[in-house]
Amino acid sequence: MKKKLILASASPRRKEIMEMLGLDFEVIVSDAEEIMDPELSIEQRVMQVAKAKALDVLKNNSDCVIVGSDTIVEVDGRILGKPHSKMEAEEMIQLISGRRHRVVTALAILSSDDEYVAYDETHVHFDPVPQEEIDKYVLTDEPYDKAGAYAIQGWASVYISRIEGSYYTVVGLPLHLVYQQLRQMGFYE
Repeated sequence: MKKKLILASASPRRKEIMEMLGLDFEVIVSDAEEIMDPELSIEQRVMQVAKAKALDVLKNNSDCVIVGSDTIVEVDGRILGKPHSKMEAEEMIQLISGRRHRVVTALAILSSDDEYVAYDETHVHFDPVPQEEIDKYVLTDEPYDKAGAYAIQGWASVYISRIEGSYYTVVGLPLHLVYQQLRQMGFYE
């Protein structure tokens, strides 16, 4: 008998991606603190947070398979998390305007007898964003629950000229990695 599958995320976007896999799953939001060790590489930091989220849910659901994830945006070695203010959101959009940046999404799939932790990265190319459009954008709700202050499937899509890598990695869950690991764990037999 296959174990129950749980997504350890409050993200509606991650839930939508999981639904694409055609598997039954439940959502249980992780209470893990998103603490990043500055001594680790950016990739290691995001994997550490994804694993912490999955472990937090696994501790009360040890008979299940838990999918945890975390996403960061990185420009010139600087991590852009979720903005906490209008000023911070504006600064992030100004920073990525007219430039290429990197989105790194980590995936942790854990059970009592299995552990898979990996990451995927995609490079996103932004066209220049006029200041007056940034000013309007930061007045909306969209930037405040997203790393880098934007969603590829939202307002920012009109400024994205090209991506190198997986679209779903930018949305917040590397679909190809989730599918490959769950298939290996017997979810598609």
